[in-house]
Order: sequence, then C-alpha cells, then structure tokens
Amino acid sequence: QVQLVESGGGLVQAGGSLRLSCAASGRTFSSYAMGWFRQAPGKEREFAAAISWTGSSSLYADYVKGRFTISRDNAKNTVYLDMNSLKPEDTAVYYCAAGLIAGPEARAFRYPYWGQGTQVTVSS
Repeated sequence: QVQLVESGGGLVQAGGSLRLSCAASGRTFSSYAMGWFRQAPGKEREFAAAISWTGSSSLYADYVKGRFTISRDNAKNTVYLDMNSLKPEDTAVYYCAAGLIAGPEARAFRYPYWGQGTQVTVSS
C-alpha cells in the first residue's frame, strides 16, 4: 500500500510557475506509475499528467502540453509536477495518484491510491 502527500500548491499570478511535489510512503514506490489529476470547483476530476514507474515515459493532457512537466525521483519516493505559464483556468485542487501499472495512464480508475490534494490558485 502507498500513502501519498502533496505539497507546493499556493496562489500565483497568471504566467507564473509552481512546483508540486508528491511524497510517497513505502518501499515499493519505484514499482508504481504516478499520475497528477486536478479538480476545479463544480467540475469533474480530470487528468493532467502521468509518468511510468521507470520515469522513461510520460503522458500529458493536451491542455498542459508544453507548460507542465512531470518527473520522479525514486530515490526520494517523490513525484513532481512543474507548472509554467499558469493560467486562471489552471485553478484547481491537484491530486497525485499511484497505480501498479507499467506505463503512464490517463484513466483515473487505474490508480487505486490518492493523496489529499493541494490547492493551486492562479489569479488574473
């Protein structure tokens, strides 16, 4: 089992940057593919980015391509989401998720483990 704790959220102006971190407990972190999802007020949770358990492949939602970068450090049991050129529509609670799957996945049901989320607010 994996426990996930996100951090790094906050208030930023449009065009700014943030780095989200997700720290995982457990000795088998490197076996899990990791994903970042987000949920804006009044909207359903949506996929943002995912990375394979090795870190060799990643997947992005169209709306974040070129702006967000997902990475992981298996030695630190941590996955990151670097967010640049932020827009007000990026305002949401961001969740990290873990799943015992090989490749990056956009489908939320493939991730049984979720963090509590971190709020990102982008002002115009």
